[in-house]
Amino acid sequence: MGGVLDGMPAGIWMDLQQVQQALDRRRPGQNTLTTERKEQDVVRFLSGFHPEEDESGRRQTLGTSIGFIIENEDQRSTDYQAIQDQYRPSHADYTYEAKYGIRDHRGGGRSSARETVCRVVAGALATQLLPADLRILPFVERMAGIGIPADASFDPQAATAHITGCPHPETAENMRDQLEALKALGDSAGGVIACQVHGVPAGWGEPVFDKLSARLAYALMGINAAKGIEFGSGFAGADSRGSIQNDAFIAPGQTATNHSGGIQGGISNGMPLFFRLAFKPIASIKQSQQTINRQGEAVEMQIEGRHDPAVLPRALPIVEAMVALVLADFYLAQRIQRTNS
Repeated sequence: MGGVLDGMPAGIWMDLQQVQQALDRRRPGQNTLTTERKEQDVVRFLSGFHPEEDESGRRQTLGTSIGFIIENEDQRSTDYQAIQDQYRPSHADYTYEAKYGIRDHRGGGRSSARETVCRVVAGALATQLLPADLRILPFVERMAGIGIPADASFDPQAATAHITGCPHPETAENMRDQLEALKALGDSAGGVIACQVHGVPAGWGEPVFDKLSARLAYALMGINAAKGIEFGSGFAGADSRGSIQNDAFIAPGQTATNHSGGIQGGISNGMPLFFRLAFKPIASIKQSQQTINRQGEAVEMQIEGRHDPAVLPRALPIVEAMVALVLADFYLAQRIQRTNS
């Protein structure tokens, strides 16, 4: 896999080891709840950085395109040979073929979550462009039908301490037990990733078409298997009343409640951003399924290969990356606006 990141300003000192650390969080084959596929996911930068390092090992951006490559090391294309003429249920096999007239059956091509490795690289660079006190904290809130209790106390930063990505220890253990049971059955699970973003000042976002919520939704819904998003109280707020939902201001940039999720009128209001992103169960399961082939004939298929029982734990750095990319755009836009005003 490879990618190119454009638009990074010149002269920014970047710690490239932080980029590798972000990739390591997404890397497959780390525990029993991920695919058995082994990829080191070592990033190699080809352009965009000055060759000299400072005493901390950082390198400066040149303002040119940042090119990079990540080698695929553990492919088993033959695992997909038996289904080259069949459409996997809930995959992009049929839709890609309907659009392009041809598809690569060896793993899904561009519809594969493998492509998200490039997003993590770009997001890890964008994170270093943002203010140092801005923190993006995604965590697994619900998975396999098990969720963090509404009244539970937890620290979102503890999400990395458990293989499920859930920061509430008791819930995390229940999630792991359920995922292991589903994996043994050859099945998979979906869930919800929640995310808090602290340190976004008031004023980021544009009216109408480039609202902060709209741009975040656009980026996050582009992640593989993402099926829904809500900000603040979201859909629950639809059953509430204005007298309950309204966020009363108690100081500039501070409200008594945060039902708005930190965004009002498409612009950040100084409160923490908050959203939930729903993911469907991974479509590649080992149970026998009914489908059709290219001739429209009904067939029974068995998917081989190595797949996660749930996408959510490895999706956390992807969510973080997409949020960082969107916020970096608004950060730069706000700097330009303030400079010109």
